[in-house]
Amino acid sequence: MENDQRTISFEFFPPKNEQAAERLAQTSAELAELEPEFFSVTFGAGGSTRSNTLECVSSINSNTGIDVAPHLSCIGSTEESIRELLEVYQSQGIKRIVALRGDMPSGMRDPGELNHANELVEFIRKTTGDHFHIEVAAYPEFHPQARSAQEDVANFKRKVEAGANSALTQYFFNSDAYFRFLDDCSAAGINIPIVPGIMPITNYIQLARFSDACGAEIPRWIRRRLEGFGDDIESLRAFGTDIMTELCATLLEGDAPGLHFYTMNQTRATLAIWQQLQG
Repeated sequence: MENDQRTISFEFFPPKNEQAAERLAQTSAELAELEPEFFSVTFGAGGSTRSNTLECVSSINSNTGIDVAPHLSCIGSTEESIRELLEVYQSQGIKRIVALRGDMPSGMRDPGELNHANELVEFIRKTTGDHFHIEVAAYPEFHPQARSAQEDVANFKRKVEAGANSALTQYFFNSDAYFRFLDDCSAAGINIPIVPGIMPITNYIQLARFSDACGAEIPRWIRRRLEGFGDDIESLRAFGTDIMTELCATLLEGDAPGLHFYTMNQTRATLAIWQQLQG
């Protein structure tokens, strides 16, 4: 991270109880010492954590002084509810938004008035002008619902043309997927910064479940190594730190504009990677 233009950022999810909120306050304070560009806070399916996200954003921002980017999804939301939330964020001085389509919650049939992320980006721009720096999602291994790689890049380009400033990728473990995705984007005339998402490895079962659901491929050799650790959590984490540090170093050497860590509201694994990168 020697290039001053590169950024580091960290994602959290809203805590579910007071004890979890206290842990997150400590986590955000520790990671704030690394002087990140921003923190981001997730938004549940269909806006199910709307109030928690708002409260979490306000708390982290006031406690750390670091910019906080709330996730905002459009599935299951009305334009009016989104407009109201944007007004609240504007009034609180929030300058950055992560704009996502979001997932349809189980049992919900009405997707709302905005069905795609590019429509949400366009609505934010129409409603608030250039007030917000808008982050969108990108998928180096392509969105699991995309019918083809070409369609996924075209969908991404629509978000950029609607007014996105930069993108955060789904996590991945194969650097070639990221660099080839950048080539595809460049060929399509997409030139915004695309920051790779990094998922520290701390729990194999959880990681496998997440990855199978979102389409992030865990290379077979990594899966087999992780399976082999069994209950030896310390060895698994040490291996995970080495693997992710190597990936981060490769990405930065290839001129990635920064790194965005999916922290799972914990610091240990993220800090271990960071410290090895500095060494």
